[in-house]
Amino acid sequence: MDFHISSQIESYRARIAAFVDAHLLPLESDPSAYDGHGNIALSVLERLRAKARDEGLWCLQLKPETGGKGLTKTGMAVCYEAMNRSIFGPVVFNSAAPDDGNMMVLEALGTPAQKEKWLKPIIDGQVRSAFAMTEPHPGGGSDPGMIQTRAEKIGKDYVITGHKWFITGAEEAAHFILIARTSDDSRHGLTAFLFHKDQPGWEIVRRIGIMGPEEHGGHCELKFDGLVVSEDQILGGLGQGLKVTQARLGPARLTHCMRWLGLSKRAIEIARDYASKREGFGIKLADRESVQMMLGDIAMRIEIGRLLVMKAAWALDQGSFARKEISMAKMHVAKLIHDAADVAIQINGARGYSTDTVLEWIYRYARQARLVDGADEVHKMVLNRFLQEEGENFWSWPVSQG
Repeated sequence: MDFHISSQIESYRARIAAFVDAHLLPLESDPSAYDGHGNIALSVLERLRAKARDEGLWCLQLKPETGGKGLTKTGMAVCYEAMNRSIFGPVVFNSAAPDDGNMMVLEALGTPAQKEKWLKPIIDGQVRSAFAMTEPHPGGGSDPGMIQTRAEKIGKDYVITGHKWFITGAEEAAHFILIARTSDDSRHGLTAFLFHKDQPGWEIVRRIGIMGPEEHGGHCELKFDGLVVSEDQILGGLGQGLKVTQARLGPARLTHCMRWLGLSKRAIEIARDYASKREGFGIKLADRESVQMMLGDIAMRIEIGRLLVMKAAWALDQGSFARKEISMAKMHVAKLIHDAADVAIQINGARGYSTDTVLEWIYRYARQARLVDGADEVHKMVLNRFLQEEGENFWSWPVSQG
């Protein structure tokens, strides 16, 4: 593949970088810019979102006819990395989970009427959304085939009962995509339903406390006890819920990696800046071999992560599902963000452990990376399955035709 990016993508990257420098980084040291859960306060967010929209940096990942700028996945890799140089970046540009993945799957699989009703308000920034799939034991998590939540057809409608948890953004969401079982068929037993927060028959049981800072709306436990949805609220077709989850979660895993690379680079940026100024025992930290080795190692691993992400993004752009490539990128970058923050904290010493920098924020946030959208162990099993099926072809290069 050609690693050159277009002048258009470079223009977006540079404009995003300038926006982050001017408007977002200064806010990270302002306690009043945060809400009670460690994210940007909604009042501050709305002002910055309006500015991002005015500067043409809004929803870059969507098609022009949908309201975006038509970035390819490789273009997104460049821009998302630049956005997440700030912990506040992705949500300001309307490129943060879970809205990001929900918008892309609605754009890909929604009917024109569904796009108008369920997608457009998210694009316009009028509502937030959530994707309700994960369940407590014995329900489905990484294995959607274990999903217990059921949708029973009664007349022309479906009545949903069940239990979900760790549903990101649920407390602030108005539009939901819900995965429920409509039959016991192993391939076509799941269906994706759209519903609005004001529909009766469901409730948020609690907002689950976590160790790290939270997305807006937290991670919630939901109960469904008679939620009624109509046939026009089915996304992607009856029995196509597995297809919806694959279309939603594959690219979403990769966009997580794109953003985590930005945070990894930010952590090392803070470490390098401090090391260049801090002296001890007559020598700057930056001149100590031990510090140079730590920074050099993380720099190399960040570049490996960028290559893995870009290869997976390129494969998606070529029409591949890129399951193997995405699993590799997900495992590598999920560990990288934790290690980059850890090294940066070590170099900064007590300052890194304090709230004087965003390093402790990134460190607490990073631990979830090896769990969300498939634990490391699941992705290792996925890769082993490909290895068993492909053998030596696991490492083959695609061959150009002609």
